[in-house]
Amino acid sequence: MRIVLVENQSQPLDQPIQAEYCSTFFSRFLGYMSRKTLSPHHGLLLVQAREDRFDSAIHMFFMNFDLGVIWIDNQFTVVDMQYAQRWRPFYQPAKPARYVLETHPTHLKDFKIGQKINVKNQ
Repeated sequence: MRIVLVENQSQPLDQPIQAEYCSTFFSRFLGYMSRKTLSPHHGLLLVQAREDRFDSAIHMFFMNFDLGVIWIDNQFTVVDMQYAQRWRPFYQPAKPARYVLETHPTHLKDFKIGQKINVKNQ
């Protein structure tokens, strides 16, 4: 699995988020469903084929923990954020997004709508 580092260009993080780059349907669908815990500085970057509200929606079925979800558009700008609770059926961004960063909920304080994100290979 490819690992990328996610950084906030507008508000530097103490430590970048190490995210698994999920660009296939199967990797996006599975997400964190089969995992028992979530490390504070790890995440998943779900990559869609295009920028869209529906395609970037997520579900929280079969999850063992809550997530902080950050939706990012083609220009790597944060377009929405949500505290996603386990076993909830559906979360969708307010604006079209191509990237979905699923991470520890504590990271929601590290991002704001309109901020620029940097994604680079580890």
